[in-house]
Amino acid sequence: MSLALQDAGMTDDIGTRLKLVRQIFGLTQRELARRAGVTNGAISLIEQNRVSPSISSLKKILDGIPLSLADFFTLNFSPSDDVFFTADELPKITHQPEISWRLVGRKTKGRALGMLQEVYQPGADTGDTMLRHEGEECGIVVSGSITVTVGVQEKTLNPGDAYYFKSDIPHRFRNLGDEPCVLISANSPPTF
Repeated sequence: MSLALQDAGMTDDIGTRLKLVRQIFGLTQRELARRAGVTNGAISLIEQNRVSPSISSLKKILDGIPLSLADFFTLNFSPSDDVFFTADELPKITHQPEISWRLVGRKTKGRALGMLQEVYQPGADTGDTMLRHEGEECGIVVSGSITVTVGVQEKTLNPGDAYYFKSDIPHRFRNLGDEPCVLISANSPPTF
């Protein structure tokens, strides 16, 4: 297809978009040109918006990333206000004084992941009724120790130790130690 993208009404600064995509994927102009089987000069001219590539030429270049035409034109490069969070922007989502769960990105639309900083004071326990929800869950202990029960399995984890399980299996967290336990956890899909 030799139809120029400009004629197709898709000229939302293709050069800048190509440069951003190339940089996001960590490619130099030379590397992308090599992968796509085009000259380095061709990539440079497109990125400077001095040449408008045909759809087939752009597809050939994007195959070197690899990235589809649809993804190329729909990637959102607008900075989001919800990328970085200070410690005081992580809302506490528990009501138990001995357990603190602080959620990352609570207001992020369409979240596919829930990430928490969890702190369990000595003697803290998620309760006699085991937790159970859809998805998968994992975490790593940063400091202190935590006893994790998953189904019939139980283990005390120390700094650097981790867990990963399907969350529909009944589970429980207890700090049987003498110091607070801090862990970072993630679940998908997000529970909170």
